[in-house]
Amino acid sequence: MKMLLKGKVAIVTGASRGIGAATAVKLAEHGAAVAVNYNQSKEKAAEVVAAIQKNHGRAIAVKANVFDREESDKMVREVEREFGKIDIVVLNAGGNFKNAPFMEQAWEDFEKKILHEVKASFWTLKAVLPSMIERKSGSVIIISSGLSRRPNTGFSAHSTAKSALDAFAKSLAFEMGPMQIRVNVVAPGLVLTDATSSMPEEREKMVAGMTPLRRIGLPEDIAGAVLFYASDESKFITGNYLPVNGGQMML
Repeated sequence: MKMLLKGKVAIVTGASRGIGAATAVKLAEHGAAVAVNYNQSKEKAAEVVAAIQKNHGRAIAVKANVFDREESDKMVREVEREFGKIDIVVLNAGGNFKNAPFMEQAWEDFEKKILHEVKASFWTLKAVLPSMIERKSGSVIIISSGLSRRPNTGFSAHSTAKSALDAFAKSLAFEMGPMQIRVNVVAPGLVLTDATSSMPEEREKMVAGMTPLRRIGLPEDIAGAVLFYASDESKFITGNYLPVNGGQMML
């Protein structure tokens, strides 16, 4: 297998489970030394690290609340001490939200969701980008959602927050381009994770039936798209928005 990330250092936020965990494993499979960020799920993060090390990969678990500037700074310093300068950052951590129609939304919940999503990327990048700018090299991948382009009832807070991330990514891609730092967005459709485990089987079958590839997404599907953007296979792509949804939404 061609090692697409040999010698690279990556950090994946919110990597103790689901899409983040699958992404950490995938990047490590291709040679990257990976920092598995978590906030509360210490045991799950340790399992991800163990899975990577079992396959002869390099990984550490790093605790940090990425909504906080000081903890984000500390996380980046710890990763740099262990592995060296960071080449790849995958911004997967996000905040919970209230799934309810707009007229049942409280401003406090709505505001919290938007601020959490943007803060989680803002502070991590504030800590990582100076080194990337100095070296004129780096890849940033933001995990958004297909709901930022194709909303649904009950998801107004989530759609708005992810739309803010999409715009943030394009602005960064424009500013960071001259420094050879690429910024791209991966937008998952429905993916089978802990967050969707309570979905009724009938709903899953309905969504799968409406999807050209006739199935629901897996975390590994999203991880493959992230790997593409993290590697030099996409070295002339920046500011892009990639839906990974089995063809349910085509641009």
